[in-house]
Amino acid sequence: MDKLDKHILSVLQKDATQTTAEIAEQVGLSTTPCWKRIQRLQEIGIIKSKVTLLDPDKLNLKLTVFVHIKTARHEPTWLKQFASHTAAFEEVIEIYRLSGEYDYMLKVMVADMQGYDNFYKRFIAGVPLTDVTSSFAMEKIKNETSLPLSNV
Repeated sequence: MDKLDKHILSVLQKDATQTTAEIAEQVGLSTTPCWKRIQRLQEIGIIKSKVTLLDPDKLNLKLTVFVHIKTARHEPTWLKQFASHTAAFEEVIEIYRLSGEYDYMLKVMVADMQGYDNFYKRFIAGVPLTDVTSSFAMEKIKNETSLPLSNV
């Protein structure tokens, strides 16, 4: 991946709705070579997909909750059950397995505290857990979807 590929990726991360001609103009290429580079970046899997980012506030998803989970179970069968159960909730938008004090962390988005309580009751009923701790985001200071490309 060269400097032009990084520039193309940077432009696409900011606004993937632009036409290839618009992207090409910004990176200093003609349309066809730019299109070929984009196609290659898709073929090799660097560009996974193009999505539309939605405004959570306008969709009444005003509460972001980080759910920290401890478990005494670590066998593959439990992990498969946990992953399947957790991923089935549309409120869960990110799932991480962690090192350190907690085993897993979820990012959950809901309308309000009642919405979280409803989620929580359904969530804990489906898989054995040792400890569930919730942290409520009070303010979003930075929320970036673009990946850093300077050291790639």
